[in-house]
Amino acid sequence: MNSIVRVVLLKEIPEDANLRQQWNALVQRVDQPQVFYTYEWSLAVQRAYDATLRPLLCLAYDESGTLCGVASLATDSDRTHASFLCATTGDYCDFLSLPAHRDGLIAWVLGELRKQGICDITLTNLPADSDSIAALQTASQENGYRCFARTAYICAQVLLSSLEHRPGEKKPVLPGNKMVRRSLKALGSESPVRLDHARTWPEIGPLLPAFMQAHVARFLATGRVSNLANRERQQFVKELTKLLAEPGWVALTRMMSGSKVLAWNYGFQFYGTWFWYHPTFDSDLEKYSPGFCLLAKIVEEAAENPDFTTVDLGLGTEEYKERFANQSRETLYVSLRTSAVQHVREILRYRAAKIIKTSPLVEAGVRAMIGRWKKTNRKHVD
Repeated sequence: MNSIVRVVLLKEIPEDANLRQQWNALVQRVDQPQVFYTYEWSLAVQRAYDATLRPLLCLAYDESGTLCGVASLATDSDRTHASFLCATTGDYCDFLSLPAHRDGLIAWVLGELRKQGICDITLTNLPADSDSIAALQTASQENGYRCFARTAYICAQVLLSSLEHRPGEKKPVLPGNKMVRRSLKALGSESPVRLDHARTWPEIGPLLPAFMQAHVARFLATGRVSNLANRERQQFVKELTKLLAEPGWVALTRMMSGSKVLAWNYGFQFYGTWFWYHPTFDSDLEKYSPGFCLLAKIVEEAAENPDFTTVDLGLGTEEYKERFANQSRETLYVSLRTSAVQHVREILRYRAAKIIKTSPLVEAGVRAMIGRWKKTNRKHVD
């Protein structure tokens, strides 16, 4: 069994073709490969968020000189807090290694962070079924950190092999089939509804401004602010598209009738999984549920393609996702702190919030108290 014999610590993601090849080769060998773990994803984050993020990259090598572990992290400006570099962009984040090297990689990383005086570590969207959980619990104790993990998200997924099919039919039986057929008929009254997939940078690049505009407009229509209204996020999507288009891992899907775009999904197709990442639709067509129809057509297309096993619906527990999902994957929010007081405070705050959410009466009472406090505070300020 190979062991880690050398670890390199870098403060940037080097633009190195050899590192790219070894990094992605390691991604392909892990139990559940994710596009969010790739070299391209970390490099895109660095390029887009260079003004606010400070990368901290740990590269572990075995006795043969082969890359056997990657920890793609970032620190704040004071270098007292660390997190996954891709925490705000990736649906899943993890330490990258095979099981044989996981304990050694995480132990080395936590030891190094402790030496650098980093007191708080936040690891968001770490899969609950990852080997990293047990390794973190052990290594945190050895390095003076207190570890606390709680649920971050439940990611809905569609396992294509579990979809129901009627005898003699290739298309699966999906939720809302009748509604989808009616909606598609109305949406395609002038021209049949079809899916158009752009996969190369020359194809996707010219479409990105319209897609981003549609995403921002949809959020505004529901009283929210799209993350694509942020210039750094826009730059991230552009950089990511350029990098992922080369190996063919990105797909901008449009549901169209003639030349009219009804709905969009900026997603990924990676090692058997089609990712529902940035969907949006024309709010003027909301009564026809174009987003739901687009997802139905993507699941249908994926089910008919032997290259796909799963459609991953990503972060968030929207009701329409639950209607499609036949399995899920939990992610965790893991915090490691050197301060016992902050550690206990976080646990108590989490448990109190959980109690409040499970009791409507308690939640209403807390909201009323906060409202009264705000009114009193405003009077004192006035």
